[in-house]
Amino acid sequence: MKTEETRELWGAETTKAIANFPVSGEPIPAPVARWLGRIKGAAARANADLGLLDRDKAERIAAAAERIARGELDDQFPIDVFQTGSGTSSNMNANEVLAKLAGDDVHANDDVNMGQSSNDVFPSAVHLAALDEIVNNLLPALEQLANSLEAKAVEFDDVVKSGRTHWMDAVPVTLGQEFAGYAAQVRQGYERVGSTLTRLGQIPLGGTAVGTGLNTHPEFAARVRALLAAETGLEISAPADPFEAQAARDGIVEASGALKTVAVSLTKIANDIRYLGSGPRAGLGEIALPELQKGSSIMPGKVNPVMPEVVTQVAAQVIGNDTAITVGGMQGHFELNVFVPLLARNILDSVKLLASASRLFAEKCVDGIVANRETAEHYAELTLSAATALNPYIGYDRATEIVKEAAASGRSLREVAREKGVDEATLDEALDYRKMAKPHG
Repeated sequence: MKTEETRELWGAETTKAIANFPVSGEPIPAPVARWLGRIKGAAARANADLGLLDRDKAERIAAAAERIARGELDDQFPIDVFQTGSGTSSNMNANEVLAKLAGDDVHANDDVNMGQSSNDVFPSAVHLAALDEIVNNLLPALEQLANSLEAKAVEFDDVVKSGRTHWMDAVPVTLGQEFAGYAAQVRQGYERVGSTLTRLGQIPLGGTAVGTGLNTHPEFAARVRALLAAETGLEISAPADPFEAQAARDGIVEASGALKTVAVSLTKIANDIRYLGSGPRAGLGEIALPELQKGSSIMPGKVNPVMPEVVTQVAAQVIGNDTAITVGGMQGHFELNVFVPLLARNILDSVKLLASASRLFAEKCVDGIVANRETAEHYAELTLSAATALNPYIGYDRATEIVKEAAASGRSLREVAREKGVDEATLDEALDYRKMAKPHG
């Protein structure tokens, strides 16, 4: 987003960093820049309340910080995301922009950065940016997807079909049972991600350079956290230990692990859905997916499972991001982790991708799925594994003979079983496919 200013608002340290790190052409994630603004604004007000910073200066800093938080000044954060590992360059970028906007009497270090260090401010901004995006973007998207899958589970509750294990026919299930399983996976993912948020919301602010809190007021961090929590409604808390919070980014690693698990779940669901919809004539064809666009530039009428393909690509990227985050999390040496910009880039990318993919998957795929009832029920009747239900009546060995004969001859289980002397009443009782799919009602 371009500002109304026609010149760069940053100063010398930002200019040096731009020259030093022409790596990817990708700046720090906008949510991190915006959270740097929020933190700086709250810090100025807290320092004014503590009598350490002139009130007028503090309010001017806070007013400029609100512009950063709203995204008005995103273009004033140009430093490459692959920069000094503590995020010092981007912290100084924020200090310089705020000092410029707040007035000539405001100093980037003495006033804007009062009571702070890059080592506690930048990781705090990363944690809170990730927390904010998960709470306000990803979790609602997962809720939407779970709701869509649950609605289909109800709609398809009585559609009997063949189960499949090892990609081979198994005893009957219902299409609704499969979709209920998918919904439960997403619900579990929601809970897994949610369970990490308390620790993700523990920020190192107040530790300054190494965790001791040198050059900051003892009440500073608590006051800033309270202001930020009141402004955003997020759960923001003190670290379990200031040295743990300064030196390790385990909260981000943990949250990323939960995101990876969601990616794994979505891969299973998306793959199942595209396989169930394969064909439509030479595949399974048990469901029909919405037609979103032409599936081929050469084959007329072809429809591809484009949204499941998007979801699985997103999942692969999230898993890759998590691997980099895992490596980055290992780089906490003594009192500081020096991979914070990488962690920021990857966790926010994962959150954004999963949220978008989940929402699109629900709206453009799941909501429009239609069951091909006749095909599904035909497969249920064809599966020879339904002979499992005969075991209690005639025993495993005799049922095996029936299966082998049916497979060899191409005849139905019922026909062969009848020929082998199984009475009609037993067949009606045992080969009730809906009852087979729901043996306990």
